[in-house]
Amino acid sequence: MSTASPEATFYDEIGGRATIEKIVHVFYTGVAGDALLRPMYPEADLGPAEERFTQFLEQYWGGPSTYSEQRGHPRLRMRHAPFEVTPQAKDAWLVHFRAGLDAAHLTPEQDARFWEYAQHAAQFMINTPG
Repeated sequence: MSTASPEATFYDEIGGRATIEKIVHVFYTGVAGDALLRPMYPEADLGPAEERFTQFLEQYWGGPSTYSEQRGHPRLRMRHAPFEVTPQAKDAWLVHFRAGLDAAHLTPEQDARFWEYAQHAAQFMINTPG
């Protein structure tokens, strides 16, 4: 008797948590030195933000639901409302996210899918004109 295995998620296809952690770590390394973005992260230690972003991306792409279990619904626009997310901030955010994706060495198809999501999400977060 064979049991059908669940279909692999995009999270599984890209290598799971290790890949997400790499993308997010490179991203936050860039944010740490970015004069425009760093003030949007009030914690002295970026570690907690890095873990939250890792958990969010894991859940979004079909991995564990730890983010929602610990923090509830993502409510991304609401959580970012206290910060002036300008088109310039969006562009800076994308520079660091692109570096994270480049470091992950995904297949071209996987990279394109992840990058499309990142661009859409970054545009969606703008709440202040430039």
